[in-house]
Amino acid sequence: MKSLSILIPVFNEEESLLALFSELKNHFKNNVAVEIIFINDGSLDDSQTLIEKEISHHSSWKLINLYRNYGKSIALQSGIDISSGELIATLDADLQDDPKELMNLVNQLHDADMIVGWKKNRIDPLEKRLASKVFNFFIRIFSGLKIMDSNSGLKVLKREVAKSLNLYGGRHRYIPLLAHQKNFVVNEIPVHHRERKFGESKYGNERYKDGFFDFLTILFLGKYMDRPLHFFGMIGFLSIFFGVAAEIYVLYLKYVLLHSFQQHIAMIIFGSLLIITGVQLFTFGLIGEIIVNKNHKTKNFIKEVIE
Repeated sequence: MKSLSILIPVFNEEESLLALFSELKNHFKNNVAVEIIFINDGSLDDSQTLIEKEISHHSSWKLINLYRNYGKSIALQSGIDISSGELIATLDADLQDDPKELMNLVNQLHDADMIVGWKKNRIDPLEKRLASKVFNFFIRIFSGLKIMDSNSGLKVLKREVAKSLNLYGGRHRYIPLLAHQKNFVVNEIPVHHRERKFGESKYGNERYKDGFFDFLTILFLGKYMDRPLHFFGMIGFLSIFFGVAAEIYVLYLKYVLLHSFQQHIAMIIFGSLLIITGVQLFTFGLIGEIIVNKNHKTKNFIKEVIE
């Protein structure tokens, strides 16, 4: 078996941690190839204390403490940066995802670069289930990624995929899409989903708005990040084309139909603005091409790593 790093973001999950520790020990305690990394995303309860106490008994368990609550994307990115496994797995700490499913995902990875756990029989309130269906429908329609549960907490991916993600903001919702855009093979299998026993969901209604804008951003960056001139240049060309056409039309009116320029001053100004706008868009595209190889650099969010 290839070495496996399991990343578990934690934010105020003290009630579920003891049961989670027990399940992880049952499934992975004697497997030296499995590294378990908890990422404490600025928890305000006793989550950090409980994790520190538990990892002292396991040489392959680690805790990453972030300076404050940055969100799941930064937590996962921090875990990826610290991890050492050839395969990377993600698991939520709320016990709704069954840790034993991770090995099923690993075993299906032979013909793919990423396997996503599809919560086929999802045990969640109706509102969350409907929102998830709409969310996944738009991803399938606009991205071509044909999976049913893009935002599942259960995923296993090869290290080269994880290293390509560059997670921040709300991009954790679109990990399969980010991999798909880089031409990695993404598959999914049904997994067991459980009712939430402790606490409440950490995501409010604002996640719908944020998720929509994140989706548009990822679609745009995925297509034009490496070639911004293709986007700005195309719009700039159209702007210049219609601007020149407007000016030629005015000249036709002046010298063929013998109209005065004063009769069409608005058309002249409009054509000029289109041409100027087109040139500016070309300029934006060229500037984008110059800086396109400068990658987003994640700040140092990690306070300490405890092993």
